[in-house]
Amino acid sequence: MAKSIGTRVRESWERFRTLPLGKQLFSRMMGVMVPYTGTIKPLVLELGPGHARVQMRDRRVVRNHLRSIHAIALMNLGEFTTGLAFSYALPDGVRFILKSLSIEFTKKARGTVIAECRCNVPDTTVRAEHMIESVIRDASGEVVARVKAFWLLGPA
Repeated sequence: MAKSIGTRVRESWERFRTLPLGKQLFSRMMGVMVPYTGTIKPLVLELGPGHARVQMRDRRVVRNHLRSIHAIALMNLGEFTTGLAFSYALPDGVRFILKSLSIEFTKKARGTVIAECRCNVPDTTVRAEHMIESVIRDASGEVVARVKAFWLLGPA
């Protein structure tokens, strides 16, 4: 059986996370694997079964006309964080696909932001949809957005 995405993510994180610049290398590799997400240059800070913390710097390329981080950049960060959190623990033989996304903005996002997701690792023995939430905070710790990702998981 071929290795699942979750297995590849888990093995790569465990190999890179303790190396000098390992988190940056892992994050860059994720950006290559998921090219659109690579455009926001996420930095994976923590990763484990059902948990991910991912940082995004405020750069001109992710800004909108209001001089804050663009809504879609925030949504991209939140979706990526949810996918990492649950996929880390998935066994081989499981497939998943994003079904829908929603986002709630609570204030303008400026400066470096961190998305965090904590979730139970879903049952993958049956095909089912799971809602997984990511909360995005600014440097002061204030919530700037909440992303709800609806993932369809099940046996391959």
